[in-house]
Amino acid sequence: MTVEYLKQASKTSATDEMDVRTTVHSILAEIEAGGDDIARQYASKFDKWDGEILVSADTIAAAADKVPRKLKDDIRFSYDNVRRFAEAQKATIQDIEMEIIPGLIAGQKQIPMQAAGCYVPGGRYSHVASAIMTVTTAKVAGVGHVTACSPPRPGVGINPAILYTLDLCGADAVLSLGGVQGIAAMAFGLFGKPAANILVGPGNQFVAEAKRILYGKVGIDMFAGPTESMVIADSTADPEIVAWDLVGQAEHGYNSPVWLISLDRALAEKVLHLVPELIASLPEFNAKNAEAAWRDYGEIIVVDSREEAVRVSDDYASEHLQIQTADLDWWLANLTNYGSLFLGEETTVAFGDKAAGPNHVLPTKGAAKYSGGLFVGKYMKTVTWQRSTRGASRAVAEATARISRLEGMEAHARTADVRLAKYFPGQNFDLSAVDEA
Repeated sequence: MTVEYLKQASKTSATDEMDVRTTVHSILAEIEAGGDDIARQYASKFDKWDGEILVSADTIAAAADKVPRKLKDDIRFSYDNVRRFAEAQKATIQDIEMEIIPGLIAGQKQIPMQAAGCYVPGGRYSHVASAIMTVTTAKVAGVGHVTACSPPRPGVGINPAILYTLDLCGADAVLSLGGVQGIAAMAFGLFGKPAANILVGPGNQFVAEAKRILYGKVGIDMFAGPTESMVIADSTADPEIVAWDLVGQAEHGYNSPVWLISLDRALAEKVLHLVPELIASLPEFNAKNAEAAWRDYGEIIVVDSREEAVRVSDDYASEHLQIQTADLDWWLANLTNYGSLFLGEETTVAFGDKAAGPNHVLPTKGAAKYSGGLFVGKYMKTVTWQRSTRGASRAVAEATARISRLEGMEAHARTADVRLAKYFPGQNFDLSAVDEA
């Protein structure tokens, strides 16, 4: 088996990481100590926003009037798909109850979190889809209160389409805050809203670092890096479609990796030729992002077998993985490390990003080796419970006493001893951790 790079990245996600931890830590500490007023100061400084922070119902209604009907229909189409998929996921997460031994009953319950904070990017791009993915899923999970925040534009406020979408999806409150100050406001329960139990949603490196620092105090969806995408293709693939799928994801930002694993060298060479041409056809801003991402992070890898393609792909553990080959079922059965899988030319990452149904908040930087993406279960706690008859407790108490003494935990052992003495008076039990000769 051979692996050949027709194009290899000059940078990795670790190459370009900024050391923002000190800055973010300082901002979080200031806002936690100073509350609403300090958050407003940072909104003025970074967002260039001095308007209302807690978005009013009148502002939301006015925003809805500015959204064209066709766009509203598209947003609702996406919302309905995401909601239905989340509802189907929730149906698989169930309470259980079982009798472990006669008289000992144990079970698990699924308890939604009381409050969630959803970050919706609104800087370079207005991420309507992120509003759908985060808020809809939280509400389907049964979260009691969802606060969303999104960066306002100077003199304008939050994009009207984002406000319309947040309202449609059920956000209980919306804050005109971006960056660290937005994350802090949701985490600390500012502006009269409940402190979030979990923070979710994509954002820049400052948002990601704020979530990382707060993790433990609150839950988070994942430690996220720049978005990334991989395509696996063979000789049956359309090189133009493959090239556009790479360019489409490189558009996200200058540091968004895109990778092609090709089982056909001729296809790989065609894609290598096409990508720069397609990037050049984009509007200037989009082309600038895609050009930098392709130049510094893009890769084309040629392999000689699908088994080798799987090995390389699983090692990268890409956030998005597209398969444009024959025998799609084989790939579904054999690939293991990816955030979300797109099987066949007829679907693409952009479909998943915007409207198909499965969530687009996904693991990056190799995290797909141990984690999946955002789903209803992220907003729920699986907790366990147990109860027992006195008769059933006998065997458990005896085993507990002996194991505890083996571990040197005498007080643990005596919590079992005292129950045996009460429930079974006058009986003798061998509660030593060591067999007697």
